[in-house]
Amino acid sequence: MPEPTESDRRGFLSRASSVAMFGGLVAAYGTFAGFLGRFVYPAHSQTTGWMFIIDVAGFAEGGAINYRTPAGKRVVITRTGRTGTVDDFTAYSSTCPHLGCQVNWEGQNNRFFCPCHNGIFSPEGKAIEGPPAKAGQELLRFPLKVEEALLYIEVPTEELAMGEGAIEEPVASIGPGHDPCLDPRPVASSPKEV
Repeated sequence: MPEPTESDRRGFLSRASSVAMFGGLVAAYGTFAGFLGRFVYPAHSQTTGWMFIIDVAGFAEGGAINYRTPAGKRVVITRTGRTGTVDDFTAYSSTCPHLGCQVNWEGQNNRFFCPCHNGIFSPEGKAIEGPPAKAGQELLRFPLKVEEALLYIEVPTEELAMGEGAIEEPVASIGPGHDPCLDPRPVASSPKEV
């Protein structure tokens, strides 16, 4: 077998580097086309359905309930009016977008409050004080509807198949120095018939 010459080696290296460069360009353009396709043809939105929460008559004006969806998402639902329409109610995630602590509704102060770092959210779920405000964060809003004097929340249909949601009792403060973010105990809850 003849020994390869220097020009054969150079030719091979030149062809190999050209093939590698071409492969890199194809991969880069393919990745770019994939990202572009996501924006031009977005994924289909998730199908949703309505889940019963409570009879409107059983929900006091100025009150709030803690609700857990079948998938375990925690929601604070408040009632600020008495017309009996959906405009009386709001539903926001009770998980603070800053570090995931539990947000509580303070009706007397007309705000949502996160005890971990004194985060304060307006009744519309927008952060107005504390670290969440500095980061421009908001609470995730859940759609609601009132039909025949019954309050419903919109959830993905996969959650409807998981079973019922649950209204939870508010968690009481345990005492001075208690950090609800670091409490390893499960949330005390007493599911009610919904």
